[in-house]
Amino acid sequence: MLRAWGNGDLDALARLTPLVYRELHRRAASYMRNERKGATLQASALVNEAWLRLVEVGNVDWQDRVHFFAVSAQMMRRILVDGARLRRSAKRGGPLPPVNLDDAPQAAIADDHTLVALDDALKTLAEMDSRKAQVVEMRYFGGLSVEETAAALKISPQSVMRDWKTARAWLMRELTRER
Repeated sequence: MLRAWGNGDLDALARLTPLVYRELHRRAASYMRNERKGATLQASALVNEAWLRLVEVGNVDWQDRVHFFAVSAQMMRRILVDGARLRRSAKRGGPLPPVNLDDAPQAAIADDHTLVALDDALKTLAEMDSRKAQVVEMRYFGGLSVEETAAALKISPQSVMRDWKTARAWLMRELTRER
């Protein structure tokens, strides 16, 4: 159904929507469960926004389910970071609280400053090693398992774990330096 939709079949999109939407909501709810207190964005709103952006893309060569959820993770990251940047621009200041990458995919974003700092650090990491940045994005923002991440990137689960450990250490160092 993903491939048919990618080729423009709107009937496939109609059949696919309830199936994919439920899974996206499950992943977003799991991710948002530990979201900071007073968060304005709920899991349903995150999924709705991500789904609207995904549907607008059109003519995508969806390789498989894992590829779709990897792109969805990237979309959700952009939505969360864009919202955090917008809120942060309205109220500047304060130290950055720690971010715990060990808790992925049940990660909690403590506040907008942390999310923006993490996004900035991920962009820097992507310039040095794009695969490590993709691993973090898929696992942390998308809630993909090690096996799903490995399938999406066409690498072994051991390589995912190596990249995950290295990227986490590098990001923690960068985020600590930022503070």
